[in-house]
Amino acid sequence: MAGRRGRYYPAITPDVLLRAYSIGLFPMAESADDPEIFWVEPEMRGIIPLDDFHVSKSLAKTIRKAPFEIRFDSAFEEVIGMCAQSAPDRPSTWINTTIRKLYFELHQMGHAHSVEAWEDGILVGGLYGVSLGAAFFGESMFSRQTDASKICLVHLVERLNRNGFKLLDTQFTTDHLKTFGAVDIPKDDYLVKLRQAVDCPHLPF
Repeated sequence: MAGRRGRYYPAITPDVLLRAYSIGLFPMAESADDPEIFWVEPEMRGIIPLDDFHVSKSLAKTIRKAPFEIRFDSAFEEVIGMCAQSAPDRPSTWINTTIRKLYFELHQMGHAHSVEAWEDGILVGGLYGVSLGAAFFGESMFSRQTDASKICLVHLVERLNRNGFKLLDTQFTTDHLKTFGAVDIPKDDYLVKLRQAVDCPHLPF
């Protein structure tokens, strides 16, 4: 994991967490069972340019079939809980009890949101993140059906563009995210984009 990080022992508050996001930091835990969290500040930051988002032809075809009901903010606690669970492709996660509590508090404050894929009344995919000004910080996603989280990401980007957001932060890039146009940019360049976004009035999600 590239970037600076340091242990943080005292109780963290949602306001402190928002301040951290505004200056380029975000929290993680070593594992779901580790009660401690630390701040991360990557030297290379992952973003998805909102004006250069890529959707493959095969995924676009799937979306047109509308295999899932897409909802926003209807089951935030369930989404973060599912993201915290282990899966065959993700045996452990960094989402501990402290992080779950903090982000639910941010959700109640209107600063954390979820995008959800439902099938026959069952939550089968989703993602969540933090909004601040005109920035959205993607945190984690999960999928229990093929393409469920991908389709949630597409709906997220459509919503962010429609509401005037300027920055979609992915923290790091993965081969999966790169297929959507995710790129790594140096920390200094990221901080310029971040400042431009968080200095905007807080946008509705």
